[in-house]
Amino acid sequence: METLFKLRATELQNSFIASLKALFKNNEIEITVKQMQDETEYLLSSPSNKKALLDAIKEVKKDKNLIRFTGKEFEAYSKKLVNE
Repeated sequence: METLFKLRATELQNSFIASLKALFKNNEIEITVKQMQDETEYLLSSPSNKKALLDAIKEVKKDKNLIRFTGKEFEAYSKKLVNE
């Protein structure tokens, strides 16, 4: 069994440890702790990705190169892409 928990350090409580013990009983477990990177920071970390995103934002602000879909049109288009 594999379970992923995402929470803030301030949310850690003794009850969390108790729930892990109850969930995994006497099984050996592995716990890895890593600091999560801010999504915006991650997306802007690559110079080429940053340029593409900022250019796209400029286009949206100018109301240029936009593609608009109704909900039904989007569903039909996404099904088409999946089936290609």
